[in-house]
Parts: sequence; C-alpha cells; structure tokens
Amino acid sequence: MSARRLDRLGIAVALITCGGLGIQQVAVKLGLADFSGLTQAALRSAGAILPIGIWLWVSDRKAFSRDGTFWPGMAAGLFFGAQFIALYLALELTTSSRAATFLYTHPFWTALGLVIVLPQERLRPLQWIGMGLSFIGVAIALGVSPASSAQMFKGDLLALAAGLMWALATLVIKATRLRSVASSKVLLYQLLVSAPMLGLAAFLRGEALPQHPSVMGIGSLVYQTLFSVVICFSLWFWLLGRYRAGEITAFSVITPVFGVIAGAVILHEQVAVSFAAAVALVAAGILLVNWPQRQT
Repeated sequence: MSARRLDRLGIAVALITCGGLGIQQVAVKLGLADFSGLTQAALRSAGAILPIGIWLWVSDRKAFSRDGTFWPGMAAGLFFGAQFIALYLALELTTSSRAATFLYTHPFWTALGLVIVLPQERLRPLQWIGMGLSFIGVAIALGVSPASSAQMFKGDLLALAAGLMWALATLVIKATRLRSVASSKVLLYQLLVSAPMLGLAAFLRGEALPQHPSVMGIGSLVYQTLFSVVICFSLWFWLLGRYRAGEITAFSVITPVFGVIAGAVILHEQVAVSFAAAVALVAAGILLVNWPQRQT
C-alpha cells in the first residue's frame, strides 16, 4: 500500500500522539515527588520492554533472527540512554515547558547531521531558512529565564543535549541496516540497552526507590511507560507506515507546543511572552526543515 496524504483519522491519531509525547515532561515533573529522575527513566525503559517485545514477537517473529543489526542497535541504544539521562536530569533543574522546547530541537540536529552522514541528503533553501529560525529561537529561549537562574540554564543545556542525543540515535538508524528493519525492533534495542544503562546511572548517583510511593508517582510512571512509550511510539510507527513521512514529521512540530501548554495549565509554569516567541520560532523552523517536498 502506497503512502497516503493525511486524512481526518491520521490527523486525529497524530494529535493524540504528539499531545501524549508533549505532556510526558509534565508527567516526569509530577513523578519527581516520589521517584528521582534517573530512577523514573530506568523504570520507564524496563517497564516497556515486555509489551514491546511481545508485540514484536506476535507481529513479526522473523525480527528476532540475525540480520546484522546487533551492533548498530547497541549504538542506537547508547544514544537513546544518554538522551534520557540528560532529559531526566534536566527536568530536575528546569521547567517542563523549557525542557520540551529544547528536546524537540532534534529534527534540525538530525537534518544537519544527515548532510554529514549521508551527503546525498542535501538541505533545500527552505530547510536552511528553517535551521536559521530554529537556532535563533533556541538562542532567545536560552536567554529567557524567569528566575535568571544558573540552575535553570544548566537544565536547559541538558535538555538541548538530550535533543542532540536523540538526533544521533536517529542518524545511526538512518545510516545503518536498522533503517530496513521493523521500527518496533529498533525501539526494543533502545529499551534493552537503556534500561540497565539508566539503572546503573541511578545507582551511581545514589538514587533509591521510595518505600511508599504516592498514587501520583505511580500514575506518572504508568503514563510514561504504557502511554508515552508503548502506545504513542506504536501509534507513531503506524502513522509513518500509513501516511507520507514528510507530512507526519512536519506535523510533529506541535509536540513542544503541547508541552508548553501542559506545563502552564497543569504545573502553573510561567511562560514569558519572549519565551513564547522563541517557541514559535523553533516550531516554525522545525516545520520548514521537515516541510514535505512536492510530489511529482
């Protein structure tokens, strides 16, 4: 079946997916009252392994055969784990709104990296304009802090690093045999590597499991694991398999917007006008970077 243009069903599913991923940072912040950041990240990855593994076994048992993707899978998993070490530490220092904005700079890091890794992936003039807008937006956002806090600035940089690690994982996938295997297998590689990696990082940091976690803390972990990872990623892969990838990727520009709105509504985070303008620039830049080419 050839890829189709986004229809009402596709738009509805994309909204649910982008909204769920955008709110994820808010869920992490809510869970910090019970679980430290890296502990949350480790439990999230570990908890998603079984459902993703079962789904892959049921849908495509051949995916478990040797296909030369082991080492690329390990590399993608390492970047995936590094991404969430940076992100969950960032969320202990900065707001969920800011973390969401900097994390979702990954599309233009990916676009820039593709020029180096895959020279044939040349950026079009419109994409270079988008890159410029995004970088300006990031520069403005980094300079806008309600508390002018060095701690918040450090968190912002960590969230930006998380976006870069996400892009590096994407580049590994695009430049190796991983690009030709099921997306759920790639995700399983990332979960299998990141779970022990994050667990070790939490242990070395001295984090411990709470003896009596609250309903809010447990609910946060359930949301992150089952909804954000299992459901949202599965829906995202379904969208990419059914609709034009360029349109889906461009649609994802609303994810950080959902994150900013959720942070303001649920956590009552202050969103300065200058920061909102920076988010708009980043979103516009990402949209242009991923604007689908005209189909001939």
